[in-house]
Amino acid sequence: MAEDLFIDTTLSKEEKYKTLLPQIEALVAPETDLIANLSNVMAALKETFNFFWVGAYLVKENQLVLGPFQGPVACTRIPFHKGVCGACYTRRETILVPDVEAFPGHIACSSASKSEIVVPVIKDGEVKMVLDVDSDRLDDFDEVDQKYLEQLMKLAENWF
Repeated sequence: MAEDLFIDTTLSKEEKYKTLLPQIEALVAPETDLIANLSNVMAALKETFNFFWVGAYLVKENQLVLGPFQGPVACTRIPFHKGVCGACYTRRETILVPDVEAFPGHIACSSASKSEIVVPVIKDGEVKMVLDVDSDRLDDFDEVDQKYLEQLMKLAENWF
């Protein structure tokens, strides 16, 4: 497969996810390198949905460490007990935050971030990474994002 995405911009958000996920799967299937796959996934998500920020935080050295991302510069290391990403790691579940200012302990890597969704990748009972997606608009994520980003992160389990 050529490294091109084919997404009709007139589609609904759910239709975009349904069109994008098989393309990502085909793109990453022949590749075994974690960083290469994560890099392409972040680019595909950014290109398709124009998210303010999208990236991976990998579990390393008893903390979350910045991996491939698209968007403005970001926090490099996040303790397991801090912010939305740390809460996602600790709770081992997706966290939807309609207003980051209302989330206790939110880490403001960018003051432009207004809402957020964070999805864990769990393999063999351990959180391996979290997918972090930020928007510069309040209440920008919903159950549709959660459903399809969780499906995408199930695919990511194979990269660990």
